Amino acid sequence: MEQTIAVVGLGYVGLPLAAAFGKKQEIIGFDINEQRIEELKQGYDRTNEVENEDLNTTSVEFTSNPSDLSKANFIIVAVPTPITENKQPNLVPLVKASETIGENISRGTIVVYESTVYPGATEEECVPVLESASGMKCGEDFFVGYSPERINPGDKEHTFTTITKVVSGQNDNVLDTVANVYGSVVDAGIHKASSIKVAEAAKVIENTQRDLNISLMNELSVIFEKLNIDTADVLSAAGTKWNFLNFSPGLVGGHCIGVDPYYLTHKAEKVGYHPEVILAGRKTNDNVGKFIATSLIKQMIKKNMPVQGSTVTVLGFTFKENVPDLRNTRVIDIVTELEEFGVNVQITDAHADSGEAYEEYGIDLISYKELKPADAAVFAVPHEAYLEEGWGMFDHLLKHGKGVVFDVKSKLDKNEYPADISLLRL
Repeated sequence: MEQTIAVVGLGYVGLPLAAAFGKKQEIIGFDINEQRIEELKQGYDRTNEVENEDLNTTSVEFTSNPSDLSKANFIIVAVPTPITENKQPNLVPLVKASETIGENISRGTIVVYESTVYPGATEEECVPVLESASGMKCGEDFFVGYSPERINPGDKEHTFTTITKVVSGQNDNVLDTVANVYGSVVDAGIHKASSIKVAEAAKVIENTQRDLNISLMNELSVIFEKLNIDTADVLSAAGTKWNFLNFSPGLVGGHCIGVDPYYLTHKAEKVGYHPEVILAGRKTNDNVGKFIATSLIKQMIKKNMPVQGSTVTVLGFTFKENVPDLRNTRVIDIVTELEEFGVNVQITDAHADSGEAYEEYGIDLISYKELKPADAAVFAVPHEAYLEEGWGMFDHLLKHGKGVVFDVKSKLDKNEYPADISLLRL
């Protein structure tokens, strides 16, 4: 049977997926954000994940009308799965999407979830909602599968079609259909997981593994700072060994690495196990922003610079470079800690939307040209626009080109920094 595809959720994950399928056939792209739908109809993607030309040449029917989902028999769910303030899974978007789908589902439809969840969530949380909203029985009237998303925002090399796609289904027939549908657009190949829970677990440990490796680097950075050793130099030397893993210290935010481990630890504790290693890594990474801020303040004191009432510029506010994505940015931790020292913090970003920054964090972004000369600067996010200027940008950013600079990701050449600048790095 030919599949009529609908994608629910047109964000950083759903839109590239919809655009890829839309190059092969006509599909439905659904999102509850009417402004987002109108922008996409005009060929504009505010996330910069899909080029305008690709949007204009793809056959996606963009809609915010839930009843349009009834025309599909293969629905892919790509809504966010964030965490609460208490570091617990927030399944509200997933549950609401399931309700909407259930109210508009056609008999025989396969619903495939891509959102990151803990093992068991698709069958234990989503299926009951689908059944309740539809009045149908899963496994008889409709079916489910799971295929973990692997989108890396801003990455133009590792894209939806070039990354091996893990798929799963509640039975062999569903699994084969899901594999065939994704296989029609994914060039890198398909991996059939043995069960939905296995696919869910695979997704959540991918980023948990990265989180733990980065936490080790962050802890080493704290140790080496106390030993007056440059961490980047140590990693460069150690990296000459063939099996040394290439990780570096830094802020760990965004919608994946800084979030996914909490889904796994939540489920682990539900079954009676307290995951000490994973949570220790999370604690280490969550404290990096505070470490950066306090290290900067200590250096200012050493240089006999006033702290209270001083001005510090923070360059970059998104969770990673060259994207406008502000979700779970840990730069806010640096800002909050600096403000507690009585510092005046001014923040700029080459890609972030100022309205979104204010709505999500209460932050007023300042345009680069309107920044006042500061006593110190935190180069938090190495957007290409800043790297192109290099050390020269601090002639504009610092008072008389003098002060303290914290290069969080060690992207500036430490052999070229001006003599009047005191350099700190993770």
